[in-house]
Amino acid sequence: MGSLMGLLIDAGLTGYTLAPDAPAEPGEAVDVLVTRHRGLPRDRMGQRLSASGRSLIIRALHSTYGVRITAEGLARDGLKRWSVPELGLSASVAHVGAYSAVAFAPAGRVIGVDLQDERDRPHALRWLGDLLGLAEPATIRDFAECEALIKASHLTKETFAGTRLPPWQPGWRPTGTDGYEVRSVVLSAEGEPPLHLALVCDAPAPVRFHHLEEE
Repeated sequence: MGSLMGLLIDAGLTGYTLAPDAPAEPGEAVDVLVTRHRGLPRDRMGQRLSASGRSLIIRALHSTYGVRITAEGLARDGLKRWSVPELGLSASVAHVGAYSAVAFAPAGRVIGVDLQDERDRPHALRWLGDLLGLAEPATIRDFAECEALIKASHLTKETFAGTRLPPWQPGWRPTGTDGYEVRSVVLSAEGEPPLHLALVCDAPAPVRFHHLEEE
């Protein structure tokens, strides 16, 4: 497989800026670290076992900003949204297979990220299509965008009925839910299934991608 930077560039990320492989200071941009984790252990069914969300955020803070914190430096609110009070950052995390994505937003912003791979899940996509008022099954992109919206907002799977996604286009799009905006891209690399990455924020912001190949 090519490097993650190759994966990100090949995706044609319209409107995104790829960040250099060096720590950056927390700022007004949303930072997204996409990591490929090599050598993950597997369970008895052969499924990869990912690290906890808490540990992924801690590692992403060091990789992205060069900052080391302990688990006590993270907080969660009543809607289970992550934050890093000491740095004035909001955070969100997702993982699928050997990949993870961690997103950081500046103080006062709310962020949600989701990462989905292409797999056969007809029942779930038909169910989501009905929930979104579609005449056909939802797509994996729809699935990722809905998950990111749930992570960022007050919505849950139980209260999601009636929510509608705007037609896809590059860049931020208003969701019609309390001012939240969504954007998503497809990441691809030769020999690998596509990965759908979705972000939701309570206001549009520049996005910087970082990448990491972790042994």
